[in-house]
Amino acid sequence: MRVIQFREALREAMIEEMIKDDTIYLIGEEVGEYEGAYKVSQGMLKKFGSKRIIDTPISESGFSGISIGSAMNGLKPIVEFMTFNFSLVAIDSIINSAAKIFQMSGGQFSIPIVFRGPTGSAGQLGAQHSQCFANWYANCPGLKVIVCSNPYDAKGLLKSSIIDPDPVIFMESETMYSDKAYVPEKEYYIDIGKAKIVKNGTDITIVGFGKILKNVYEAITLTKDLNINVEVIDLRTIRPIDYNTVIQSVKKTGRLILIEESWPLGNISTEIAFMIQKEAFDYIDHPIIRLNSPDVPMPYSNNLVKRYLPSTNDVIKAFKKVMYLS
Repeated sequence: MRVIQFREALREAMIEEMIKDDTIYLIGEEVGEYEGAYKVSQGMLKKFGSKRIIDTPISESGFSGISIGSAMNGLKPIVEFMTFNFSLVAIDSIINSAAKIFQMSGGQFSIPIVFRGPTGSAGQLGAQHSQCFANWYANCPGLKVIVCSNPYDAKGLLKSSIIDPDPVIFMESETMYSDKAYVPEKEYYIDIGKAKIVKNGTDITIVGFGKILKNVYEAITLTKDLNINVEVIDLRTIRPIDYNTVIQSVKKTGRLILIEESWPLGNISTEIAFMIQKEAFDYIDHPIIRLNSPDVPMPYSNNLVKRYLPSTNDVIKAFKKVMYLS
């Protein structure tokens, strides 16, 4: 084992798969000469050349459409968006082509393509560059959607995404690219669609994905004196959702908190809350709590940004509320 950054884990995943399969290529803005907007593809142009590390103009709709067409013809593109906010320009191609062609062609065309890049807030970037569209893409059949919270998962899940025959939306975070963690030198894959119980507990189940889980870990540390035993589930994949892991956990703890960097209407937390009341209603000892962003666009003011995102203090308050300590 060695400690590497999140960006290095992503890079290793791409390089390992590209060495094994010359039909895989990386395409996007600044992925080549500039070595990636966040240095994820550093050194890859030199290693693989310009036919497999392809710089593009600012043209998400164009290079996404070209990549989908190439996937229909036997290639395996990795499409990097500088941010998933910009994927909205290409959403017609993603939703109406990549997600649907397998079914509409009667299985004649598969689309082995990965769309990857940062999602959610990265600080004071304003309303148009701070959005989390994970639940949007997860709403569309034909796509798989992954949001990682650490380098270990990022590498294993990206490798699995690259070799998957279906289109995968792979979301990262600008604020996590420098995060470090132990990652094996030995090759490994992580199954898509399987949540991870990060911490076992008996009193509360808390479910989340992506960088917001950092607030959960901090809240657990700060509430040790309350002797609350929290079970933490990292969804990792939000389409398909591993409902069973969450259901079994709630049956054990009787309490559920859902945390998500997303607007409150129609998000992943809403879907999980519905499934829990459907499958584990008799086990719930407290109404389910959802911690989401307010139902407004992201503000620019730093003070308002801090109030906008679900915080460590919000998690602590939720712990106390479900345990009837406040």
